[in-house]
Amino acid sequence: FLISQMSGGKMMNFGKSKAKLVNKENSDVTFKDVAGVDEALEELEEIKEFLAEPEKFKAVGAKIPEGVLLYGQPGTGKTLLAKAVAGEAGVPFYSISGSDFVEMYVGVGASRVRDLFEQAKSNAPC
Repeated sequence: FLISQMSGGKMMNFGKSKAKLVNKENSDVTFKDVAGVDEALEELEEIKEFLAEPEKFKAVGAKIPEGVLLYGQPGTGKTLLAKAVAGEAGVPFYSISGSDFVEMYVGVGASRVRDLFEQAKSNAPC
């Protein structure tokens, strides 16, 4: 009760990830919402198919990718592309900002990274 009153109940979540989960039922971003990155969309279409129907690819012996790295300048649409892939494939999407990992106490940021990966693994594919 005391901890709950002092910190709004968040003291026990000190090292927990602040990631926002967008459930597959709530995702309304699709490839139609993304413009100007046709080459990236073509590449991500294949990833979407892997996520949506992994059994089809496993049956022919394909190795399913374990992740994708999107890189580029800020504001170029990386997060929107990732949300669109998740929306198209019907899988959960986790969104977190790099600044959410920066904390004044040593180890908290690393703990949040570990927690985020644990959450993602428990909801795979995402």
